[in-house]
Amino acid sequence: MYRMWLSLLSGLCLRLVFLCAAEEGLEFPNFDGKDRVLDINERNFKKALKRYDLLCLFYHEPMPASKGLQKRFQMTELVLELTAQVLENKDIGFGMVDTHKDYKVAKKLGLEEVGSLYVFKDDRVIEFDGELSADTLVEFLLDVLEDPVEMINNAMELRAFERMEEDIRLIGYFRGEDSHFKAFQEASERFQPYIKFFATFDKSTAKHLSLKINEVNFYEPFMEEPAILPGRPLSEMDIVEFRHRVFSLPPTDSRLCSTQGHSEEDDMDGIHIVAFAEEEDPDGYEFLEILKDVARDNTNNPELSIVWIDPDDFPLLTTYWEKTFKLDLFRPQIGVVNVTDADSVWLDMSNDEDLPTAEELEDWIEDVLSGRVNTEDDDEFADDRESPERYMVDDSEESHDRDEEEEDDGMRDYQL
Repeated sequence: MYRMWLSLLSGLCLRLVFLCAAEEGLEFPNFDGKDRVLDINERNFKKALKRYDLLCLFYHEPMPASKGLQKRFQMTELVLELTAQVLENKDIGFGMVDTHKDYKVAKKLGLEEVGSLYVFKDDRVIEFDGELSADTLVEFLLDVLEDPVEMINNAMELRAFERMEEDIRLIGYFRGEDSHFKAFQEASERFQPYIKFFATFDKSTAKHLSLKINEVNFYEPFMEEPAILPGRPLSEMDIVEFRHRVFSLPPTDSRLCSTQGHSEEDDMDGIHIVAFAEEEDPDGYEFLEILKDVARDNTNNPELSIVWIDPDDFPLLTTYWEKTFKLDLFRPQIGVVNVTDADSVWLDMSNDEDLPTAEELEDWIEDVLSGRVNTEDDDEFADDRESPERYMVDDSEESHDRDEEEEDDGMRDYQL
């Protein structure tokens, strides 16, 4: 129903755009040519840190000699300029730090990974791990600007919280701001904006959620009952250590958003089970329900992690994913992806009239966890006689070499 109304509203808005095309503010923003991104150096970096609520610094190598790589560099600059333009009234600064000219500044600020975007907020540094596009970056920065803990004060806010079944979230009940809430708040700052933190000082809200004073509940996506963090009251480190136990891999059956990368590199390194499914598509919805059944049956399995991506949410990336993994994303797909080199193995569902059952999916997942399905061992896998017809191997390492011979293809990572 929502999608139908959205389609109707979109058509109405399109007509209004044509009728009012001469008015400002109705068109998608284009870069106006004004330079807003600073060249950060030893003379101005301290002033920039004090001036803005948020300071975003892109750590980069000097301008390359290759024309193709120069285009990539200029595209990155354009993404930052457009983002700065859109957020001009939000007290967010943008700058670029050269690895050679500004290496002393980089060392003082703790910039280490070339090609990364670092966000400075108060005394914290947050590394942006999402797709380097203007829309993604804007959404990420607006999330970072918000308070790390959202308060639940009334029945309407409580209903909204309970409807967030796809999100990882923690909620605590405290007496007030001058209480153990401070430790909860300090812990939330370590994970903003990747993990959602909520709190309430309201007794009726806490009673509805079965929360005791100074207690914190953890909600996994699609899990009806939350887990209770052990111990009361909890220190900041208690919450952080719980996070490391529970989130050593991306959460079970969670949605992966382009802004949702994880602030710690090991979270998104390595091999992950990835599922593509359109929630609004009948087959996609059915497949998601099967995935949820599998996730619920394996809630206590620390080795299992399923990342769910709805292609409808990423129209700019869908074609890229189809080309990278050689998939048809009009149908549900599930596979194992090595994030470091894009090697992947996919469960072959192309010739099946019916989707796999929960039992069949669990058998495949067992093969993954046992190593029988392995992205790094293509030859051995191909000789596996147990069920070779069920898996498709995609070794994409060669196709993703970002060398100068593939200069034009390199620009696909940077979307305005």
